[in-house]
Amino acid sequence: MSDNVPNPAPKPTAPSNRWEDLNARTWTGLLMVVIGVVAIRLGGVWFQMLVVFVTAVMIWELARMIRPGWDVGSMLLAAFSASVISGLLSQNPDWHLFLLLVPGLVGMAAMPREKLTFMLFALGITVAGWGLVTARDTYGGTWLFWVVIVVVVTDIGGYFAGRWFGGPKFWPSISPKKTWSGTVAGWIGAGLVGALFLTFTNAGRDLIWISMLLSFASQMGDIAESAMKRRVGVKDSSSLIPGHGGLFDRFDGLLGASLFMLLLALVVDVPRVNI
Repeated sequence: MSDNVPNPAPKPTAPSNRWEDLNARTWTGLLMVVIGVVAIRLGGVWFQMLVVFVTAVMIWELARMIRPGWDVGSMLLAAFSASVISGLLSQNPDWHLFLLLVPGLVGMAAMPREKLTFMLFALGITVAGWGLVTARDTYGGTWLFWVVIVVVVTDIGGYFAGRWFGGPKFWPSISPKKTWSGTVAGWIGAGLVGALFLTFTNAGRDLIWISMLLSFASQMGDIAESAMKRRVGVKDSSSLIPGHGGLFDRFDGLLGASLFMLLLALVVDVPRVNI
């Protein structure tokens, strides 16, 4: 005769909180936006110092991700990168721009692995940093506000739509949390930002779809950094921002958007808008 003892009921599992990181993301995002807006508005040496600092920190994080434990070397490389970019921003001749390659080449020589990965990302970081300051001086701060707002709206729209609607993943092997619903929401939000900027700038209606392309470039910046982190086996670029990794984790989208804006300026006549 078998014992008919019922199996104990399974313990209920706590439901996953889709919004568990919302508070930290909100305050971190607001702080960075405020700092960025103030620096863009002030322009000049203030904006240059912020960009050079962020660029140097991202180089430091990149070096430490690929070569863990190389603390002193990473700091020296970051300081060298800051010196190169600062020097270029004080010079006018375009032929000096080849020096943007130097930090990546120096770091590549010191990397025991992923040399090409370091070179490509370091070049993207230094070019974007130089380009942001140059764009501020050439075209005025309004267009940088446009870039920053598009990136922020893309991130916010993707975050809320992705967690609210869910659905198929955009690129699950690289970024498991990114969904198609969040990706498309970012494009729509960016298009609305473009439409808003039409009301007080002399840009044409093409700005709407260009804003959507800028949003996509921002998302690809995020995807590129995610792929690189998976390749080198790290979760966060650093621990500078508690619970949110490093500056590279927060500025990867802006990096992609900045590089897209630089390419755009080569083929499109960008009017200067003073603020």
